[in-house]
Amino acid sequence: MLRSLFNRLPIRISRRYSSETNRMPRAPAICVSHGGGPLPVLGDPNHKDIVYSLKNRVPKILKLDTPDAPRAIIVVTAHWSTKDPTISSSASHQLLYDYGGFPPESYKLKYPAPGAPDIAKEVNDALAKEGLKPVLDSKRGWDHGLFIPFLLIRPQADIPLIQLSVLESEDPEAHLRMGRALSVLRDQNIALVGSGFASFHNLRIMFALMQNPAGSKQFAPLSDEWSRTLTEALEVEDVAERDRRLAEWRKFPHAYHMHPEGGAEHFLPLLVTAGSAGQEDGKVKKYKDTFAGVAIWTYYWGDVDV
Repeated sequence: MLRSLFNRLPIRISRRYSSETNRMPRAPAICVSHGGGPLPVLGDPNHKDIVYSLKNRVPKILKLDTPDAPRAIIVVTAHWSTKDPTISSSASHQLLYDYGGFPPESYKLKYPAPGAPDIAKEVNDALAKEGLKPVLDSKRGWDHGLFIPFLLIRPQADIPLIQLSVLESEDPEAHLRMGRALSVLRDQNIALVGSGFASFHNLRIMFALMQNPAGSKQFAPLSDEWSRTLTEALEVEDVAERDRRLAEWRKFPHAYHMHPEGGAEHFLPLLVTAGSAGQEDGKVKKYKDTFAGVAIWTYYWGDVDV
């Protein structure tokens, strides 16, 4: 009987050791286009492709409803610019309807996903370790850079979310550093979603295209050249070289046409997302949608193809 007990003991120890040392899956990082104000959830036809991707492609990339679903998601929003990286840190947040002139129903939208104060603290510590000066904010509401895309990505509102600001300085190297800091949390199965409009965000052009998509024939060649250069930079697998190219993104062709001076906030979430991508992530993946007749690209690092 004693021999039988000892014969079983190593097997039990081995199983326990194996389960304790299994690594969590590395969560994906993706930068999505969240569209114009609440229009994606109001049925605007120019947002048809964006809506489809947010409903179908993004949940697949994030592995929602699978055993490897992220335990939380950090959302870097273009609609929150601060001096230092600022992190939503309450257990719950009201919504901030930071848009104007839309139908009454757009001010009654709800997205009661939980916050995650413990993970917000981890985000804070990771950013501080990278030499940044993060700030925890338990008061500010979640803006539409979070709740509009997530009403489509995860309408169940059951995954903890942490909202993170971009920087007023628009310093590309600082945003890449933010991403490097968050890479550690991806190893703990905390996903990263950049929420902006990286392909282009020039409101004058966007409004003109939405009113007259035929105008895309003049704008699309410029946008395509810009996107090719951006894609080439993102496809560099050597991290140091990729960061060097992205740090000089303002030198890309038509950069100021796509994102006016002082108006890079919708591009910056992509820099944070890219900064989180290490050598282990391999080559960036991408997919194309169309907005008002112009190609827009979504870039991500993960092991799912869509």
